[in-house]
Amino acid sequence: MPSFDAVCEPNLTEVRHAVDNVAREIGTRFDFKGTAAAIDLKEREITLTGEAEFQLAQIEEILRGKLAKRNVDLRFLDKGAPQKIGGDKLKQAITVKSGIASEQAKKIQRALKDSKLKVQAAIQGEAVRVSGPKRDDLQAAMALIKKELPDLPVSFNNLRD
Repeated sequence: MPSFDAVCEPNLTEVRHAVDNVAREIGTRFDFKGTAAAIDLKEREITLTGEAEFQLAQIEEILRGKLAKRNVDLRFLDKGAPQKIGGDKLKQAITVKSGIASEQAKKIQRALKDSKLKVQAAIQGEAVRVSGPKRDDLQAAMALIKKELPDLPVSFNNLRD
C-alpha cells in the first residue's frame, strides 16, 4: 500500500552555515564594531546578543536573509522575548522548531478524516504516516495538509509505492 511521511525537519547544516555567515558579517560591519553584538548556535537554539533591541532586530534581519538565501523556511524559527543579561546587554533566544507537535498531528489526522479521502493517517512520534490505496489520493492528501496548516513548514518524505 502506498504511503508517505509528513515531517517538520529543518536542514540544520544550512542553519549552522547561515549562523556562521551572520557571525562573520557582524565582525566586519561598521555599525557593529566595538559593540557586544554576537550570534551563537547551540543544538537547536540560536542566541542573539546585543546592546539594544534595535541591534537585536538588525541581527535577526541579517539572519533571516541568510536563511532565506539557503532555502531554509523561516517558519522553523520560534522567537523568544529579549532578556537583560547585565549592564546594558540584551539576549534573545530563537529556537529552531523540529518535529510535528501532537496537537498539530491530530489536526492533520482530523483534516484527512473529514476530507473523505480514502487515506489513513497514523501518528508516529514527531511524524504522521499517511497511507492509501492510490497514489492520486496521497497527492491530494499532501495538498490538503499544506492548505490546512499554512503556518507549519511540512515536508513529505519516504514516499513508497
